[in-house]
Amino acid sequence: MAVVKTYWYLTRSSGAVALILLTVSVVIGIALIGRVRSERRPRFAVDGIHRASSLLAVVFLVIHIATAVLDSFAPISLLDAVIPFAGTYRPVWLGLGAAAFDLLLAVAITSALRERLGHRAWRAVHWLAYGVWPLAIVHGLGTGSDVHQEWMIAIYIACAAAFAIAILVRVAIGWPDRARLRIAVVGVFAAFAVGLAIWLPGGPFGANWAKRAGTPPSLLPHTVSRPSVS
Repeated sequence: MAVVKTYWYLTRSSGAVALILLTVSVVIGIALIGRVRSERRPRFAVDGIHRASSLLAVVFLVIHIATAVLDSFAPISLLDAVIPFAGTYRPVWLGLGAAAFDLLLAVAITSALRERLGHRAWRAVHWLAYGVWPLAIVHGLGTGSDVHQEWMIAIYIACAAAFAIAILVRVAIGWPDRARLRIAVVGVFAAFAVGLAIWLPGGPFGANWAKRAGTPPSLLPHTVSRPSVS
């Protein structure tokens, strides 16, 4: 029982840490695209933080996946964790997490092979990183058992705020150059934020979400008794 609880706590905590690190990496990436510079923070130092946060995000995601697979509570296999929408446990929401991991892994691998791939090919794949963040957010909200915890809600709000500020700052730099593209980027993020606001009350924050999310019937009586990280 102690081992099972350890896996449970590790799964929850590593997922939260991975989301924070992913947000840091994406926010810094947006700043680098906008060439946000500071004499106190030279470019090479910012690049180093960007790479380190990206690598650590992958490490914590691996821990998150490994402990979720090892935890005997939910029927999650290694294939379910890397092949989107293949599982039986909350398949849609788990599948979004698998898709986010696959995209992040592709970005990490191509970054390691950047010199061989060339800048254009690397940059094309690197844009996928900005799709990982919303997938990770929805995955966490859809599958996370701590979604009602105040500390987890605070993490989601902080990550969303950081991402929104980074987008707005990036759009403002160099305005009005390529104004239509910049407006489209803001529009996409606004649509995502509005979509979350509409979905959450009747989704993860609504009644019987565990059942509606796709939790196997045999596990439903036990979902309320699972421990939460607090």
